[in-house]
Amino acid sequence: MIDKVVLAEKLARVAAPWQPHVVGQVNDTMVKVVKLAGEFVWHHHEHEDELFLVVAGRLLMKLRDPAERDLWLEPGELVIIPRGVEHCPVAADGAECHVVLVEPATTLNTGNVRSERTVEQLERI
Repeated sequence: MIDKVVLAEKLARVAAPWQPHVVGQVNDTMVKVVKLAGEFVWHHHEHEDELFLVVAGRLLMKLRDPAERDLWLEPGELVIIPRGVEHCPVAADGAECHVVLVEPATTLNTGNVRSERTVEQLERI
């Protein structure tokens, strides 16, 4: 059955920060929602690009490459992080940030880094 996805309803079901949940799939690409709180881990994705779309709050996307500048994202703004680019998402101002991720099904949330924040199996909500 074809149904709409209400982002606010899906995000209300996400209890903990840094725990992405799948809300849809387009071919081999997953659409995920996640709540961010504080700073994540520095990482990169060897084979996948990532799209971050801010729904609520503010996101600071730190970029390790000195030739790049850190990016501030407000609700309704997005950034695409190309494969291989080391980055660290931060929920700004001590507040929670709600994000939609669009990325290949193979994408591990912590990329090349394994930590307590690594989510091996994503829940579909």
